[in-house]
Amino acid sequence: MKFIWVFNGAKIKQYFVILMAAIFAVGIAYVEQNNIAVFSQVHKAPAAIYKVETDQKKLALTFDISWGEQRAIPILDVLEQKGVKKATFFLSAEWSKEHPDIVKRIQKQGYEIGSHGYKHINYSRLTDEEIRTQIRKAEVVLQELTGKKPALIRTPNGDIDKRVLRIADELKYTVIQWDTDSKDWLNPGVEQIVDNVVSHAHPGDIILLHASDSSKQTHLALPTIIDQLKKKGYEFTSVSELITDAKVKAKEID
Repeated sequence: MKFIWVFNGAKIKQYFVILMAAIFAVGIAYVEQNNIAVFSQVHKAPAAIYKVETDQKKLALTFDISWGEQRAIPILDVLEQKGVKKATFFLSAEWSKEHPDIVKRIQKQGYEIGSHGYKHINYSRLTDEEIRTQIRKAEVVLQELTGKKPALIRTPNGDIDKRVLRIADELKYTVIQWDTDSKDWLNPGVEQIVDNVVSHAHPGDIILLHASDSSKQTHLALPTIIDQLKKKGYEFTSVSELITDAKVKAKEID
């Protein structure tokens, strides 16, 4: 049996137009998809890091200092006595100017130094230019004292919004928050501070502690915190080392 195919010119033209339209539509969709992907990648909003996802039992002890001179030294003594070679200190630059000897000791013991801004004020209440001024003034002071520009910043009181994140990012800073809060600043008692840390600590954790004089019990709780975390198999590291080659868990701010 033979089949005879009859081609109608008008039909061929119609099919051709439909085919070309379909190809064009697919092409547009492909280009738009790529453009959307690129756009979202390039313009992804800066976010604050509060922990990293890792299977390794590593975490970072972090200490904020903005006031006083009586608590920092005992905390440094405990860290040295307990053999904790890595931790991160976020220093207020206004405080650092008044206590360069303590800054030098922090650096001498090998601990990472991040910025805690200049004055201890909430950045979200400031104008854009005032935020830049606080960060830049702190940078100048800390660089003069340590010989190195800080790469990390924890804003005073952890106060951030989208503007603060954007400006910090423009100034080449990584904003660091925390996932476990010791609440030592409340002075709730040594045992409570220990429990606040040890019961919540986890791999990739960033733990908030303070070395300002207002936190009167931190140096007393710290030895037990270190001992119990070591007993659980944790290794102490700096924030920078913690986030290197790890999957960062960040929070975007609404």
